[in-house]
Amino acid sequence: MLVQALRRGCIGGLLLACCASSASDAREISSNGHAFVALRRDSGQAACWGYSSQGGSCSGMDLSSVTDIYSSAYAFVALKKDLGQAVCWGYLPDGGDCSGVNFNGVTEIYSNNYAFVALKKDLGQAACWGDASHGGDCSGVDFSSVTEIYSNDWAFVALKEGLGLAACWGDSSNGGDCSGVDFSAVSEIHSNTYAFVALKKDLGQGVCWGYSSHGGDCSGVDFSSVTEIYSNDWAFVALKEGLGLAACWGDSSNGGDCSGVDFSAVSEIHSNTYAFVALK
Repeated sequence: MLVQALRRGCIGGLLLACCASSASDAREISSNGHAFVALRRDSGQAACWGYSSQGGSCSGMDLSSVTDIYSSAYAFVALKKDLGQAVCWGYLPDGGDCSGVNFNGVTEIYSNNYAFVALKKDLGQAACWGDASHGGDCSGVDFSSVTEIYSNDWAFVALKEGLGLAACWGDSSNGGDCSGVDFSAVSEIHSNTYAFVALKKDLGQGVCWGYSSHGGDCSGVDFSSVTEIYSNDWAFVALKEGLGLAACWGDSSNGGDCSGVDFSAVSEIHSNTYAFVALK
């Protein structure tokens, strides 16, 4: 089954000559928007395929001792946490080049479409690389006391939950500017492609920022009794499961208007790029 899946993936990765035989003993497969990497951790052997300039070529790379693999839309980073090292490859401007990054003390890596951020939680530090205008430059960000980092396609948010603070960076129009947002009592943050919503579940409140017509404006939404928030690329849905109600906002043509939908007995919601389905 693994070989069959790899063969299908190779076709999807735009290679007619499939690499299934070389990766048939892989223990982990990772992907970005344009390529795959199949890694066998015990030997450090790997096979990559897809667009070679966007992660589909990793020949000659030392992937021994890799603990985790992360991806942006166009690049990969293989973290060797125990050694404080990493290997990056793919499209260089969007995260494929991390030659100047110090990975000592990195606890977690996060990504969006165009950049990465390596968090050193115990040290209150982080390093960013990739497209500077989309999150690859975090030189002015204070990472002390950060508890979690969130991303959409264009920006990042570093939440300091215990302090009720957060720092945002990346494309300012699509979530990279949260200077006017009150993060006190925020319990969770959700995102779509263009915006963020920070839920204050205990207070029945929420605050949104980013591209206003694609979910960045939720000023008219009642967040009381919200149990879960879902998103597609263009809109959000806040479900009030116990009440059989929901609120939607964002692009009205792509899921942001659910005014005629009966949410009674809905247990979960699923989405694709442009729409939602509520399952009862």
